[in-house]
Amino acid sequence: MFEKDQEYVVIDSKVKIVDEQTGRIMEGRRYSDGLHQAIEAKENVKIEDASQTYATITLQNYFRMYNKLSGMTGTAETEAGEFWEIYKLDCVVIPTNREISRSDMEDKVYKTLKGKFNAVIDEIEELRNNGRPILVGTTSVEISELLSRMLNMKKIKHQVLNAKQHAKEADIVAEAGKPGTVTIATNMAGRGTDIKLTEESRESGGLAIVGTERHESRRVDRQLRGRSGRQGDVGSSQFFVSLEDNLMRLFGSDRMIKVMDRMNMDEDEVIQHSMITKSIERAQKKVEENNFAIRKRLLEYDNVMNSQREVIYKKRRNAINGERLDVDILNMLYDTCEDIVLTTKDSENYDDFRLNVLAAMPIIKKIKKERGAVVKDVLIPFTDGSKQIGVSINLDDVIEDEGKSILVEMQKIVALGMIDFNWKEHLREMDDLKQSVQSAVYEQKDPLVIYKFEGFELFKKFIAKVNQDTVSFLTKCLIPVQNPSQVQENKSSASKKESYQTNKEESRSLLTGNRTSAPEKTKPIRSEKTYGRNSRVSVKYTDGLIKKDIKFKKVENDINEEKCVIIED
Repeated sequence: MFEKDQEYVVIDSKVKIVDEQTGRIMEGRRYSDGLHQAIEAKENVKIEDASQTYATITLQNYFRMYNKLSGMTGTAETEAGEFWEIYKLDCVVIPTNREISRSDMEDKVYKTLKGKFNAVIDEIEELRNNGRPILVGTTSVEISELLSRMLNMKKIKHQVLNAKQHAKEADIVAEAGKPGTVTIATNMAGRGTDIKLTEESRESGGLAIVGTERHESRRVDRQLRGRSGRQGDVGSSQFFVSLEDNLMRLFGSDRMIKVMDRMNMDEDEVIQHSMITKSIERAQKKVEENNFAIRKRLLEYDNVMNSQREVIYKKRRNAINGERLDVDILNMLYDTCEDIVLTTKDSENYDDFRLNVLAAMPIIKKIKKERGAVVKDVLIPFTDGSKQIGVSINLDDVIEDEGKSILVEMQKIVALGMIDFNWKEHLREMDDLKQSVQSAVYEQKDPLVIYKFEGFELFKKFIAKVNQDTVSFLTKCLIPVQNPSQVQENKSSASKKESYQTNKEESRSLLTGNRTSAPEKTKPIRSEKTYGRNSRVSVKYTDGLIKKDIKFKKVENDINEEKCVIIED
């Protein structure tokens, strides 16, 4: 399904994806679901870590986020129906600045691939002898390199422009308009540079386009043809087609092969007729319609995700900007408490968290007094017993508002961390659901309808999980700091805003269980008072749970193992 030098290339021992439309390397892009690792194993290169999706959106829904939408391209006319159906955009054809002088000839059809490529080489040689610059269009890196080898055998000097020679693109295009220059290129869409002709090239007939294969999309063929005849220049375009090409095999080549066999046609003989060219374009149109149906169906599935995406990104914006954050936290508390009441009898005390912040205030004031001249920002560790985050705060701000800014910053980081961590897991579940519902067609049910219902149930569970995780951390967390000397200066930023951005990333990794960069957890303060076996005490566990008025012997082991601390006698 995925072939080297077609869908991907191997450069510097790395597997890189090639864009089907432009022929360029898609840097930083990797196939998901282990596919990229499978290709790396096949090519015997280093297998990189699997990637996980943190955010996803279709191009259609991304573009529809804009209030105003427009565009300009030379090849939109063939897709006018799709532009209207998806975006409600009309396509208007603007006349060319100068009349087109390019000659677009009927396709030349050959029986076999070998016959076609031999004819292409002969055509290139003839055009070169006439002093015309030639641009040879191919659909893959593999075909461009095959033609290059054939031209080398004929000792015809040429340049190759594909995903592997991407860095030399500007130099190759700059030379492509000179007389007798042969340039082999994969898809020439969006190159951003016209091939400039010399006066001698114009006099010899202009740039000659030689297409080695019809693409599945008429747009790509038009983009190749459009390289010639710019601003009224003379030029020509000629496509060479074989009955063994992918497009021809899919649509009606069997009948044409039988006709050729009855006529005893050789593999080097050519058929050239407008009826054949039109039949090829009809085949392309069928493929385009099929691809549009696939894109439209994909958009219908993404519309389900889009409604969920809008809810989540609104919550994230509130967390980042701090607007409505208090309201969101209170709503989370309310919803979680409602869930707890309906499902369990246990609950946590949110006021303990506020008391914990107040307990830290004397330490912060002491740091300000003793080290305030050199220390401006400090990193305060919070833990719920299993996860730990670091919140960066400005000493002056905290002392001025009596610790309120600690609450705000901590709420921001916890809310963002919990949303992001659970959202990526939800995306994975939705992808799995999309795959699993497809079997519903065997029951004569619409998979999309099932996807909508099941997706909504998954989303409700996701929201509940975010709420529970956020509230759980806020209600259980404490500051495990024993004395001012253990407070770290935050040197990672020069301003509070930069400090927040830096520590937001640290906090997210800590929330997901990565505690390598977290401040070292301090031990609880031990009481010097001795207790008898039957003395009644109150203790607070490291996970935030408080037990009051219980016999000392029941928690003696836990106290010795520092799983809890006595908070009152």
